[in-house]
Amino acid sequence: MTAAPDNPIVLDVRAMRVAVRTDHGDGPVLVDDVSLALRRGEVIGLIGESGAGKSTIGLASMGYTRRNCFIVGGQILFAGADLRVMTADQRRALRGLKLAYIAQSAAASFNPAMTLMDQVCEAPVRHGVMGRAEAKAAAVQLFRELDLPNPETIGLRYPHQVSGGQLQRVMAAMAMIGRPEIIVFDEPTTALDVTTQVECLAAFRRLVRVHRAAALYITHDLAVVAQIADRIMVLRRGKTVEVGDARQILQDPQEEYTRRLVRERIAGSTFVARPEGAAPLLAVERVTAHYTGRPNVIDDVSLEVFRGDTVAVVGESGSGKSTLARVVTGLLPRAAGDVRFHGASLPPRLKDRSRDQLRRIQMIYQMPDVALNPQQTLLDVIGRPVSFYFRRSRAEVRARVQELLRQMDLPEHFVDRKTSELSGGQKQRVSIARALAAEPDLIICDEVTSALDQLVGEEILRLLKRLQDELGVAYLFITHDLGTVKRIANKVVVMLRGRTVASGDTASVFAPPYHPYTELLLSSVPEMRPDWLDGVLARRAAITTA
Repeated sequence: MTAAPDNPIVLDVRAMRVAVRTDHGDGPVLVDDVSLALRRGEVIGLIGESGAGKSTIGLASMGYTRRNCFIVGGQILFAGADLRVMTADQRRALRGLKLAYIAQSAAASFNPAMTLMDQVCEAPVRHGVMGRAEAKAAAVQLFRELDLPNPETIGLRYPHQVSGGQLQRVMAAMAMIGRPEIIVFDEPTTALDVTTQVECLAAFRRLVRVHRAAALYITHDLAVVAQIADRIMVLRRGKTVEVGDARQILQDPQEEYTRRLVRERIAGSTFVARPEGAAPLLAVERVTAHYTGRPNVIDDVSLEVFRGDTVAVVGESGSGKSTLARVVTGLLPRAAGDVRFHGASLPPRLKDRSRDQLRRIQMIYQMPDVALNPQQTLLDVIGRPVSFYFRRSRAEVRARVQELLRQMDLPEHFVDRKTSELSGGQKQRVSIARALAAEPDLIICDEVTSALDQLVGEEILRLLKRLQDELGVAYLFITHDLGTVKRIANKVVVMLRGRTVASGDTASVFAPPYHPYTELLLSSVPEMRPDWLDGVLARRAAITTA
């Protein structure tokens, strides 16, 4: 995608500064002297690690800041008018129409009690630019452009009745229905599997091209931004590190920090092999499970996890990965088969398991923001399993929590901080500490790095590996990131529509001859070439028409 040089500038950010202000005075500066000029039909990718200021810049470009954050300097010019000096009503009149936002987690952004059509049509109807019938017709057309199934009727569904990738595309329709001039994409494919990510990237890029909108695309994945951005701005600690043409940034970065990001993305992978014990720690034996009124979500699935193993479960959205985790933990009772732990059959239901069985299997979730109570301190969050499983005194709990914080490479004085005061990477470390507080034998990691930037995600993977070496804990690692699988897993199970299509040691499963679906997954991992997505789409089209 290339924006013509004579295209008008629709967003002109000049020396913008965003800072925190509290009752105690000015806090840290989140964005410091950042400038950018965005032209019609152009996409600028914002890249950087957690805390770099990417999302803050994206939101501030719409004249919006999070609680206790303020735009304290510079100008934000949209169509020649400064958003900073507009009234709140004037800015509100632009948002949802001229300025649109697509969030990272569609599931957390939709109202579960409203149909998709009601939510997509809400903004233009409330702003008075469309009647209900006109908005519905526009929504159906956008559903069609976004390759959503049954575009005439999908709007009648509720958010929980569509897949994650479909919901993300519905959010794109909600953003586009007001025919915006600027779209802010805030990590919109981070939580998606690789095949769904390809579909969404293609749909987003097509929308921008067809409607000639300008866009800021926020992501931590250089390979993703390469498929959609004309230019890339690299950020660190709220400052601009480097700006340039996408191809130049990827192939010839000038700054050391940018070179480090590129090196991390293209780093080679090492397959890990571990000796097996005499008997598996966890044995899933021909398990079938389903939800009420629905066909089998997993069907005849088997796997084994030995002490010290990292077994990765991969597959696209809807393949049954997370359902398998729910069966192992007892959150979803199995309909057939057996789950054995330390050689003994586990009761199908969580409520029927002993306290010791509960303690020995723990879980780390994908989104620490959702998994942690923002009003609780780290002492409360991490200390709860210590007191629940081991009946320790308050002083002993505090000492144990501080010990776990040291293991997580977090300062001991964080013990009295609330989780809302931490960064994304720090929150995930707290989630790991909470799981380890129970002293488990098996930890189920459900997409634990997908919401993190690549540098912080790499730190979490190294932390998990170190803890495994020190404690001998086993991991059942659910992920859609095949790069992560290659770095951390010694075994892999590939799932498709609830069934296992390939399994074994990682090096064997990811070596030819592949199962066709494994080959599809591997071919869908983005590469740092701006023309990679075009090649993937061309190959898929050839297969479809063959």
